[in-house]
Amino acid sequence: MPPLNPGSPKPPDTVHKTIIFEDVHLSFEETNLLNGISFELRRGETKIILGVAGSGKSTILKLCLGLIKPDAGHIYVLGHDVTAMPEEALFHLRSQVGIVFQESALFDSLTVRENVAFRLMEEKLPENEIDTRVREALRFVELEHTVDMFPSELSGGMRRRVGIARAIITHPEILLYDSPTGGLDPITSTTIIELIMKQRDVFKTSALLVSHRLQDGFMLASHYYDPATNSMQPVNGRPARDVHTSFVILREGHIIFDGTATELAAVKDPYIREYIS
Repeated sequence: MPPLNPGSPKPPDTVHKTIIFEDVHLSFEETNLLNGISFELRRGETKIILGVAGSGKSTILKLCLGLIKPDAGHIYVLGHDVTAMPEEALFHLRSQVGIVFQESALFDSLTVRENVAFRLMEEKLPENEIDTRVREALRFVELEHTVDMFPSELSGGMRRRVGIARAIITHPEILLYDSPTGGLDPITSTTIIELIMKQRDVFKTSALLVSHRLQDGFMLASHYYDPATNSMQPVNGRPARDVHTSFVILREGHIIFDGTATELAAVKDPYIREYIS
């Protein structure tokens, strides 16, 4: 990885935090989309980003990847200031970040194996290593039997799970989820959240998750993955820190809440109370 731009300020903490937003501003034409956004994603934490449509949730994910640049402020990803990095350096950084899109974004002309292995094939890894890692990733999402199928043969939920397998196959340090349960029925949505929880609790992967579904966030914050039963279980009195999940709520370009589910439940602000009711 190329070194940080020597002119960029040193981030406050890159040992315990994987993403840091510092006073980030962004405007499109005459619309102020983000006004002084600041938050941190700790290692092993999943942070749920909530807000009404157009509040800038998905834009935050694009900023993390350096796909767009802010008008002001700094964004640190794995210790690197993406606001000051050239495209070549960003390319290397993105290889450490897995992305799960709402629509899965699979290549229709490729098999499930080829879709999941896409990054590994680009890196020209040996075929036997690719096969092993593809099957491991598909086994994680319980779809190993689909390895030779095409996306058109899969249900919407299965395609989303293949998208997760493709995101985790490189063993990323960070995962970005863009509405991973959008458009899915409640049962399939629960399956996707279980997989996200499993990734959080087994591999301790840091994640930002954009969602329109409050229930997704509360499920992640109130349950943990139990390897003994291969299922999620309610916290039932375990310390809140054990589920490593927090929330950010956006409104009109500002963060109006950043904290745990317990703190969110205690908020008295009428807008937030109505939003989460």
